[in-house]
Amino acid sequence: MEKQNVLIVAVLIALVAGFSGGYAMRGGQVPQGSHMMSDGQMMTNETSGMGHAMEEMMSALQGKTGDEFDKAFLSEMIMHHQGAVDMAKATLQIAKHQELKDMAQAIITAQTAEIQQMQQWQKSWYNQQ
Repeated sequence: MEKQNVLIVAVLIALVAGFSGGYAMRGGQVPQGSHMMSDGQMMTNETSGMGHAMEEMMSALQGKTGDEFDKAFLSEMIMHHQGAVDMAKATLQIAKHQELKDMAQAIITAQTAEIQQMQQWQKSWYNQQ
């Protein structure tokens, strides 16, 4: 076997062993809202900034109904979409791969339109800006 093929096989075995070991150590359980990283460690919503932000957005909606829910939903989604637009703008400037830049531009286009639609609803339904 060529030296390169031996290296590839060794890396694959190490990855499988790492995933299997991490899975076995948790008794086969992967908590909801988490995922296993390539080194076998778990990343949960509690350890990721995005997970915490999503929890805050969801808690802002709890217990609300009708107009109160709709207002909160629009407010949270506008912030959420604006964050995606900001990340996408940075991607246009920094990313190496054109595919990421193309996706970033599509995100900017789509989510900017959705932000404008939600802001229009805020204005017409609730006289909010």
